[in-house]
Amino acid sequence: MPIEAFDRVRLDGTGFDPITEDEVVAVVREAVATGRGGRIVTPNIDIMRQARTDRRVRAYLADADLIVADGMPLVWASRLGAGVPLPERVAGSSLIWSLSRGLGLDGRSIFVMGGNPGPHRDGASRAADRLAAHCPGLRIAGTICPEHGFERDEETYADVCAKVADAEPDLVFVGLGFPKQEIVIDRLRERMPHTWFIGCGAAVNFVAGDVDRAPRWMQRTGLEWAHRLGTEPRRLAGRYLKHDLPYALRLLMQVKG
Repeated sequence: MPIEAFDRVRLDGTGFDPITEDEVVAVVREAVATGRGGRIVTPNIDIMRQARTDRRVRAYLADADLIVADGMPLVWASRLGAGVPLPERVAGSSLIWSLSRGLGLDGRSIFVMGGNPGPHRDGASRAADRLAAHCPGLRIAGTICPEHGFERDEETYADVCAKVADAEPDLVFVGLGFPKQEIVIDRLRERMPHTWFIGCGAAVNFVAGDVDRAPRWMQRTGLEWAHRLGTEPRRLAGRYLKHDLPYALRLLMQVKG
């Protein structure tokens, strides 16, 4: 299933691919089989809000080979508009599993970057172990849990990127948070044109078991943000309630009108 087969759905200036999670996996498997690399971006309401005023964020979206909606408000907005609706939410925290299962069927490899440090094994290593245990055929090319602020030291930054590139994975999960993960992906893509990349935020922590993901009913009904807010209120309250919620309401009213 070629990427060119999808006509993007426009929401507030960003084009989304109207495809399901299974179709994302099919696209990536086919591309890997033919030696084509790429980048997946999964914008949520917060990223969309930033894209309105930040040219760098808009550039990350423009550079993506696949853009899928990680947020039910975006799916709802597409259904209120006059165009083709997005078929479903496609979250990075779900794709880390489905892509790993799909690549496992082909005996392909992944690299996991991110997670929390640990006294014995860091989050990236524990996440990779769990993915390998649940995805038959999947190969783990490597893992790395960079120290906080690693990107501010050029020698350390170069060493991190070299470790990923030298492992020659088919796909790299970069769980460093937005926009840091996209900046790192920009740099890695220059050295790894045949590799696929996805910035997956907290997904590495979810898989490692360091952070609990919302129950499935909250994921399906668009309430996962409320679960995240309840688990990390001090860090997320300002972002979700002061900035993201008003933007989401404006977006829904804009497409409805």
